[in-house]
Amino acid sequence: MLGTIQWMTRQQWLLRALGPVFGDFHPLLPRHRDDPHATWRRLRESNPVYRSKIFGAWICTRYDDVLHVLRDKNFTTDRSEVPAMRLFQRYARRDPTFAALIERNLLMIDGAEHRRLRSLVSKAFTPRRVEELRPQLESIVDELFDRVAETDEIEIVRDLAHPLPVIAICELLGIPSEDRDLFGSWSKQLSQLLDPLQGRGGVAPLRRAAHGIFDYFRPLLADRREHPGDDLLSAMLAAEENGERLTEYDLLSLSSLLLVAGHETTSNLIGSAVISLLRHPAERKRLQDDMGLLGTAIDEFLRFESPIQLTDRCAIEDCEIGGKTILKGQMVVAVLQAANRDPEQFPDPDHFDIGRTENQQLAFGQGNHFCLGSQLAKLETEIAIGALLRRFPDFSGATDPPAWRRSMIIRGPEAVPLRLI
Repeated sequence: MLGTIQWMTRQQWLLRALGPVFGDFHPLLPRHRDDPHATWRRLRESNPVYRSKIFGAWICTRYDDVLHVLRDKNFTTDRSEVPAMRLFQRYARRDPTFAALIERNLLMIDGAEHRRLRSLVSKAFTPRRVEELRPQLESIVDELFDRVAETDEIEIVRDLAHPLPVIAICELLGIPSEDRDLFGSWSKQLSQLLDPLQGRGGVAPLRRAAHGIFDYFRPLLADRREHPGDDLLSAMLAAEENGERLTEYDLLSLSSLLLVAGHETTSNLIGSAVISLLRHPAERKRLQDDMGLLGTAIDEFLRFESPIQLTDRCAIEDCEIGGKTILKGQMVVAVLQAANRDPEQFPDPDHFDIGRTENQQLAFGQGNHFCLGSQLAKLETEIAIGALLRRFPDFSGATDPPAWRRSMIIRGPEAVPLRLI
């Protein structure tokens, strides 16, 4: 069934014909991918808590409403009672490995179990451990730029934004360098976890990736138990709280999630950041003249073109948002990107300002499910953008990418070709 739906989302003639069924929210057409901000602005101004019948969900586009959904305990990431998820889980449980990938990752569980798992992972995935990666990441970025320096050209996504996060996660987990290409392939297949509609082939790519990565990690985990190292896998194995430790399936699912979420978020953030600098030459020069602004610039990159456009929650009990009644069991979509350009929260929200200090952007979410890898994504982007500006200050390129990712959830350019001199 998923394969059929994926095929339908690629048929633009069909999607255009179904326009009246989609109503005011039709995020699968090219015009939305090219400029999603127009869609979010229209909804935020005319119908900020919009009921989409075809998606079976409420769409929230105001900052305060999005923040409420992300923080309020009445909204859960446990989607097990949603009809589509129940059908999917029945299929997945025929394959325990695939079921573990879907059901045991932090994006799908909530409550006490989520707190337990996140607490254990947080003991291993500390800010100190991430910051210790800085010298390695700086060396990796320099190496990636060295490969293209003599050609005077670079394609940012292929040559930098795509490989860097995979290498970073492999370094963090203690994966041998010769196996990085395997992880890049698995990450591409696992990206359907974040947006099932963007893929091809139904659930088959997810199943292949689940089996591939689980089969790879099982002997590696056994080795780390016997010979612990200074890496995240060893730290997760050692993490303990109230006498409990992470199970093997927990470790396998968490490692898979770190790979795909860390890769997708950072890759798209870096690609979009370069596009933003090309589109705003005055702000680019301002950053080149004062690299101390990199910290606020990264928050502005995240606000201006959020790599994850939206997330969803399920209502535990009947409630009200913006004067609309949300019934128990209904899905609510919190549009992070719409919130990040809400003029009630951000003065002049469509103005790109690398020095914006009042910037409580929601690109990494909020509440209990705030992105675990946010610091790593920011560190990689800081190093990548800083090195690009220092090494190739005169780079140039088109202000519009050849195409944006074909997804209503993931936002990033397919490619960003640059001339380096």
